Amino acid sequence: MKALVTGASSGIGADIAVELGNLGYDLILVARRKTKLEAVKRRIKTNVEIISMDLGSTFNCMKLYEMVKEEPIEVIVNNAGFGLAGEFAETSLDKELDMVDLNIKAVHTLTKCFLQKFRERNKGYILNVASSASFQPGPLMATYYGTKSYVYFLTTAIYEELRRENSSVYVGCLCPGPVDTEFNKVAKVEFKLPSLSSEYVAHYAVEQMFKRKLVIIPGTKMKITHFFSHLVPRKLKLKITYKIQYRKIRQ
Repeated sequence: MKALVTGASSGIGADIAVELGNLGYDLILVARRKTKLEAVKRRIKTNVEIISMDLGSTFNCMKLYEMVKEEPIEVIVNNAGFGLAGEFAETSLDKELDMVDLNIKAVHTLTKCFLQKFRERNKGYILNVASSASFQPGPLMATYYGTKSYVYFLTTAIYEELRRENSSVYVGCLCPGPVDTEFNKVAKVEFKLPSLSSEYVAHYAVEQMFKRKLVIIPGTKMKITHFFSHLVPRKLKLKITYKIQYRKIRQ
């Protein structure tokens, strides 16, 4: 058994890799930071291959696929991504386009490539990591919320296509709320709500993936929040989200 995890150098990606290793999966870990990947490798008892690569390049995504397509990979976890906070008119366009490349184009490319392979075998698991941000617009983190909405809607649409052809291939979407990871430092935000540990989120995600859950939302509070968010009028939701984001970035 073998699994490939992107964004595996820290946080949720690293802990999902450890969880899969504990289940007996050999791992292919992909991220930019080789030193961090080597540290994750030391936490895993099964065989681990490290690939240091920037997946913000579509060329690199295709290169990665060509490198591993003959491997007996059964699980793909598309976790690589980052965030950026601030008013849309003032944030860096270059950083936002880099975010689109990594959060959207890399997920899109790897999902399509491996889905085609999995459909031929009629088995395999693809877990795309989105966010609770997937479910609504996010003023002051507009681009990040937009990228995660793309991942959410892409994944759920593919699920229905697979269901209608009675495919045994699984595709699902992990949508966590606040998690204590490096993401917060990169995005320059600080959550006021209690954060879940990445270890808990990873364990729950892997467990629910193998139960073939379509949308995976760790934590009871986030499940309740998601349920009641459907009852809030759109413009009121925007005002609430803006205030939450403002408090996170004005520390």
